[in-house]
Amino acid sequence: MMKFTKQNFFFLVAGMIIYVVDIGVDFWVASRYFCQGQYSWSILILCFRCLSSLITQIFSYEWFKNDWEGTDTGKQKLIFLVHLFQCGIFIRYWFALKYGCQVAFKQTSSRDASEADPSKLIQKQTIDAVTDINMLRVFKTFLKTTPQLFLQIYILMEHGKTHFYQYAAIIMSFCGISLSMVDYQISLRKSLPDKDEFHVLSKFTYLFYKLLTITSWILSIALITLLSVRISVILLIFLWICGFTWTLKQQTTFCKSKKMEYLYRTVVGIILIFSFFNIKGRRTRGCISIYYATHTVVTLGILLVYIFRTPSIIKEICFTIVSILTISSLVLGIIFLVVYYWCFHPTTYLRPQACSDEVDGVAGQKNRVKTGRFQNFLMQ
Repeated sequence: MMKFTKQNFFFLVAGMIIYVVDIGVDFWVASRYFCQGQYSWSILILCFRCLSSLITQIFSYEWFKNDWEGTDTGKQKLIFLVHLFQCGIFIRYWFALKYGCQVAFKQTSSRDASEADPSKLIQKQTIDAVTDINMLRVFKTFLKTTPQLFLQIYILMEHGKTHFYQYAAIIMSFCGISLSMVDYQISLRKSLPDKDEFHVLSKFTYLFYKLLTITSWILSIALITLLSVRISVILLIFLWICGFTWTLKQQTTFCKSKKMEYLYRTVVGIILIFSFFNIKGRRTRGCISIYYATHTVVTLGILLVYIFRTPSIIKEICFTIVSILTISSLVLGIIFLVVYYWCFHPTTYLRPQACSDEVDGVAGQKNRVKTGRFQNFLMQ
């Protein structure tokens, strides 16, 4: 297992700051739209925020409940109340910062220390705690941040008028997606055995692969939404059905209960609308090729529909800029994807494990085993 370093600690602090600022920006942007009479935009932003918060709190509480099973019921009730008031993520940040500070600044463990050594145990508890936060942030990214980025880009393209708060929302969305993607891969490398260290070059390659492909797809969806909101909604629902069906076929085993497993599959279906998600830790060269080939075909199809349905739009500078950005980001994103999988992607895959193992990263309730939840939650 890799060490939790001072750099990781500062990234964790930055993630918490961005999380808090993002909440403030959401309410600020929603209030601005409301004051301007754009009630539908304001409600959509708040809906994205509430939906992502509700689902992440449900998963966070479920993980706490599984890890604290058999412990003091008073603590469990307190944890339930904290999550009921949508503050569960801050409890997780508190645990992660507490143990991360001990590991990064106070302890120096020997390479020859045994697994039972206290410093080793705290090291693992820290990495587990951060891993859980990053899994929840992946949920938030695709339930709130990415849809909001799409909404803001669509509003800019539809009305052409820009305001500072719109740029603030877009910048925060890009920051949230970027930090979430990179931190997730860092947690992946630290939490699972036989994974290579995530170096600077591999971080940037992975980041550009994700950001560029997601940006291209969001621009494509925004274009089809401008053409017809109904067609856009039908397309998104169809893509979600395809993603959800694929998770059913994969027979995921991420959660203990069937209800939570179906909720997890529903969320994965939403994630698959925007980015590829490896949910079984198996080789996925064929699946990822089909996924991005489909995105390419749909993107080109949307641009062709515009050209043949409204030929006059070709002369508009806005359409030209958006088309160039869409195609260039898609091409560059796929290039970074190929480079990442060719040069930096870990080649060792784990056998699927039962999700009943003790896994969650909360302050030393039980000794951890090597298998865990993260092995059933792999986005690559």
